[in-house]
Amino acid sequence: MLPSSLPRFRGWAMRGLSFLRPLTAPAELGNADEKLPPTTAELLENSDKPKLHDQSKFKMAATIPGDLAWEITKGHSATLVKRANGVQFSRDPLNLRNLYSRKNEGQIANKAIGIIPGKEGGVTLLVKKSDKHHQPAFSTQTTTFGPSRSTRKTFAGIVNSTTKRNYRPDLRQDAVARASAIRKSQRAVKADKPTKVRGAKAQKA
Repeated sequence: MLPSSLPRFRGWAMRGLSFLRPLTAPAELGNADEKLPPTTAELLENSDKPKLHDQSKFKMAATIPGDLAWEITKGHSATLVKRANGVQFSRDPLNLRNLYSRKNEGQIANKAIGIIPGKEGGVTLLVKKSDKHHQPAFSTQTTTFGPSRSTRKTFAGIVNSTTKRNYRPDLRQDAVARASAIRKSQRAVKADKPTKVRGAKAQKA
């Protein structure tokens, strides 16, 4: 038989849980006001609650070399467009030539320039910030040249915005060429004038 001095524990938790403390702390365990360790039931109850961590302890380097990023994503990028005869194009807005290659892909480059159509006409210049290339949401600076601005001033603005910072001089010519193509595509299409019938055909008519 169990000694009478042994404290009696109340019902155990459901689902086969064990090692639960009694509802009333016996005198043998010491001071009743002393904080006891959490029970298994309490641990399971709090397991679904979000835990706050000190994010400063988990900071990691969020950038990798461009060459390594290219080797990892080469052939599997979401911007890759494959065509017949092995021709590969790119949907990357920071790729001025739309050619899928290490040199032209702006996503893996620290510095890149892009030209896209403006929301209300004109063109928008995209410049990738070199100090934020590892933060895609904040790495691109945009400058819009509206449709009312002349084509020549638009080209000058694109060149000046990159020349002053000595930013990718090898891409300036491609940027101007792409802006020219976009502006040309935005021109209103003129209706063909009806041809006038002359000479013998006019007499027959």
